Amino acid sequence: MLAMEITTPGGPEVLQACERPRPSLKPGQVLIKVHAAGINRPDLLQRIGKYPVPEGASDLPGLEVAGEIVAGQPGDSGWRLGDQVCALVQGGGYAQYCAADIDLCLPIPRGLSMLEAASLPETYFTVWSNVYDRAALGPAETLLVQGGTSGIGVAAIQLAAALGNRVFATAGSEEKCRACEALGADRAINYRNQDFAAVIKETTHGRGVDVILDMVGGDYVQREIGCLADDGRLVFIALLGGGKAEVNFGHVLRRRLTITGSTLRPRSVEFKAAIARKLRERVWPLIEDGMIKPVIYRTFPMHEAAQAHALMETSAHVGKVMLLA
Repeated sequence: MLAMEITTPGGPEVLQACERPRPSLKPGQVLIKVHAAGINRPDLLQRIGKYPVPEGASDLPGLEVAGEIVAGQPGDSGWRLGDQVCALVQGGGYAQYCAADIDLCLPIPRGLSMLEAASLPETYFTVWSNVYDRAALGPAETLLVQGGTSGIGVAAIQLAAALGNRVFATAGSEEKCRACEALGADRAINYRNQDFAAVIKETTHGRGVDVILDMVGGDYVQREIGCLADDGRLVFIALLGGGKAEVNFGHVLRRRLTITGSTLRPRSVEFKAAIARKLRERVWPLIEDGMIKPVIYRTFPMHEAAQAHALMETSAHVGKVMLLA
């Protein structure tokens, strides 16, 4: 099969086409003939050597795919050979065929193409796990999404707005701020010329927000603590601004704040399968009702994965950058 491999840690140019054997399957897995694969920030980190591949996972990048089940023994899972699915995978998505755990396969939502469906798993698994499971965002609570036009940001804004939460977001231009508001954010803040913490405090009349979904870290952390409401939760999914920060923990003690975070890729199949069930029950109906819509910025053929990575590194995109097999 054709695949895109990381030849050595480095820039986008290290992604090169190669021929690989089709993946061998472990018990509980099926083989998907890939139609489309999503590009996510962890793929870029893996390419530069800063996101280790879990033991036993494919060394090929790619954490989400959509396509047709062509081999395996689905058993009593409800899937059959020939079914079209999207799936969260531990790696290997940048290829014509990819192994996927049966329990991490989800149906193509009604009304969506396979390309659109391939843009869903990594972002919605991540958002649900961190915003609703880990940070326990409640029905009447408020959410701040840092990086609102990233794939994660677009998913978080739409999901929280669809579930009735008030959402704020940050973005790096006025155009991107308007895009966040069109997706459902109550207010978007241009972090290049506004202090998001001051805007949040003013807009919420000094109360702050209940949950912050952050992929920045670094010098954002103390400001984020300052704009959390009492009993607020700050959850990290990445540390693009740095892994160290100076924090006044007096605020944490006095206002009963929670600081947490997680990475999804190393977690067990059982852990991720529980999220898959919640997505199918709670999120897929919202997609099928049109309350959540995939946002795809640009699509590249698989052999142009290097160009796709280069685009993503500019941060010019709103939504997902995708590959077609």
